Amino acid sequence: MDRPRILIADDHTLVAEAFKKLLEPEFHVVKLVTDGRSLLTSAKELKPDIVILDLNMPLLNGLDAGQEMKKLLPKTKLIVLTMNEDPEVASKALRQWASGYLLKKSAGVELQKAILAVLHGHSYVTPSIAQKLMDEFIRDPRPDRAKELTPRQRQVLQLLAEGHSMKEAAAVLDIAVRTVAFHKYRIMEDFGLKTGADLVRFALREHLISED
Repeated sequence: MDRPRILIADDHTLVAEAFKKLLEPEFHVVKLVTDGRSLLTSAKELKPDIVILDLNMPLLNGLDAGQEMKKLLPKTKLIVLTMNEDPEVASKALRQWASGYLLKKSAGVELQKAILAVLHGHSYVTPSIAQKLMDEFIRDPRPDRAKELTPRQRQVLQLLAEGHSMKEAAAVLDIAVRTVAFHKYRIMEDFGLKTGADLVRFALREHLISED
């Protein structure tokens, strides 16, 4: 029987290689990619059964890449493998597109367990995260109604916060520079941002970039 095909997306190459070595005896790791845009391109081409992705990736973060992946390949199962223990982030990923959410500090056997669960149509969440999600829901079960960035605003904000110029961001997104400028203006206007440093801090708060 063919082994399940897995694509791994993580910008830390050594980490991705370690996961590949761990999984290869039982699964077929078809490719390793290091940013969210390469993930979308490779997944469209390779059509894996499972994608394991980090949330902090350059060019397009894991939260937004996962959402795009779900539209692109609805049958592919997505498992988050991250250092991010924020229950709000986990909740958003699991509500919108993820079938699993694990922490990188989890044991390797847990990753294999999660893959098998997801392949059989179940979800898998690291126990510590599952407890945080429950605690968060008990504390405040109301959905978050706060103003949110649009998908395009998130893409523009991430690229600018990573240090790309408006021209470079326009090239990555295949849109006009003036469109990037417009989105930047709307973000700063709507969220009360005054400086480039404010923009970076806001991107960090939105989990579009990481501090490392």
